[in-house]
Amino acid sequence: MIAGERMTPRPITVKQDVPIDAALKIMRDAKVRRLPVLDKNGKLVGIVAEKDLLYASPSPATSLSIHELHYLLSQIAVKDVMTKNVITVEEDTPLEEVARIMADNKVGSTPVVRQGELVGIITETDVFKILLEMMGAREHGLRLTLNVPERVGILADVSRAIADICGNLVALGAIQGDDPAHRIMTVKVQETSREALLDAMKDLDVEVRSVREI
Repeated sequence: MIAGERMTPRPITVKQDVPIDAALKIMRDAKVRRLPVLDKNGKLVGIVAEKDLLYASPSPATSLSIHELHYLLSQIAVKDVMTKNVITVEEDTPLEEVARIMADNKVGSTPVVRQGELVGIITETDVFKILLEMMGAREHGLRLTLNVPERVGILADVSRAIADICGNLVALGAIQGDDPAHRIMTVKVQETSREALLDAMKDLDVEVRSVREI
């Protein structure tokens, strides 16, 4: 999967000279928390988050009158609070690279560009949805967690053992554990029993950490 396949295309944007109260209304009406910011020529020049606008707004405890509040907010434009050094990705960027970029830079979204032109946006919610799909979180089955050695062929061994008992492997993931010589592997299996699945693992060089029906 690549960014272009899971991005929100044609995202809602805001011009940099728009007052922050107007930008906040756009966000709330569209039920989004981030807006790419464009200049008058339609070029991406920043990104603004809901928290940026809220932090720039007066406190609810302010003693200002409603007219003074409106005037104050009308004087603050999106360009005054937006993030200007925007981290972007190309639409053919692999999704795992998108997730790494977002995590490493501690950002909740990244605009997607094609030859410098804005074509979409990917948010942390999109990444979470992908994780749900990859781990089969919305599918019923047996969730088996294994401690497996870091060696060539172990994935094939586990997959073959599940196939031999006619189990349907619907999801698989592996992460690094505390021991660099091993990985923690999680699989979601359907169309087999807990007993059959555990028995299939007995002859493999793996440690069963847990198995549960979810």
